[in-house]
Amino acid sequence: MPPRTRSLNFFSSLLSRKTYTLNTGAKIPAIGLGTWQSQPNEVREAVKDALLKGYRHIDTALAYENEAEVGAGIRDSGVPRDQIWLTTKLDNTWHHCVEKGIESSLKNLGVDYVDLYLVHWPSSTDPNDKSKHLPDWDFIKTWQDMQKLPATGRVRNIGVSNFGIKNLEILLNHPSTTIVPAVNQIELHPNNPSPKLVAYNASKGIHCTGYSCLGSTNSPLYKDPTLLALAEKKGKTPQQVLLVWGIQKGWSVIPKSVSKARIEANFEIDGWTLSEEEVNQLDNLKDRFKVCGDDWLPIKVFFGDDE
Repeated sequence: MPPRTRSLNFFSSLLSRKTYTLNTGAKIPAIGLGTWQSQPNEVREAVKDALLKGYRHIDTALAYENEAEVGAGIRDSGVPRDQIWLTTKLDNTWHHCVEKGIESSLKNLGVDYVDLYLVHWPSSTDPNDKSKHLPDWDFIKTWQDMQKLPATGRVRNIGVSNFGIKNLEILLNHPSTTIVPAVNQIELHPNNPSPKLVAYNASKGIHCTGYSCLGSTNSPLYKDPTLLALAEKKGKTPQQVLLVWGIQKGWSVIPKSVSKARIEANFEIDGWTLSEEEVNQLDNLKDRFKVCGDDWLPIKVFFGDDE
């Protein structure tokens, strides 16, 4: 067997176990379970099912209002805490009280530490009026407090989410920034591939995690003839194709589901890969849409310059 083929087979056989090394040296699993929009009475079982299937990466957030159920699902699974990568996020209205934010999340989750703590959005929202931004606070001040957390042992890695190039440059160029975010969690799928932002993150040593990587509920992606033809050709589901596409592009993916069958199917990505031509086909889908915009925030955070 030629070396190239042997290497490809080795890569494909271990795709569900693949990890990426962050700028801290920590290893984040390539595939995880997302829990956005998962209801509290559903997400506990979903987390347990995912961990029993083999997932070792769970993503949640204070804003999802399901951290307690996520923690319960982890305990239900019987999988040791030190074998699980757990991410949660600081809510927008907690930017000015990072210490209280992480303590709240740890209490909700029932854990002593999280592997990754993210600034959920670059918007320091006024908790007393969510239509307003705090007049005396911004994400630079938030990051100053975030940088104190790794030394406490309660947070292993810190990062950001929904930061575009403009806001990343503001953050990275500020003299108070001494820790480069380990991760930038952003919306990534073939109809929102953000190649400039992905390249910028890579140039700064920031790993991308793709949320809404399946295009979210009732996604137009599932009517795309190129994706459907490719899935049929590979004998895989469109979701499996999208997940392998993201992992081969170099980012971790966190598909959300509360269906045991879909959770299990999404993890069954071993033993095959997409060819360079097939990756390019998905790279060049013409349609564009975002699942998460910024119209609901008091300030604009997306500037259309990341595509």
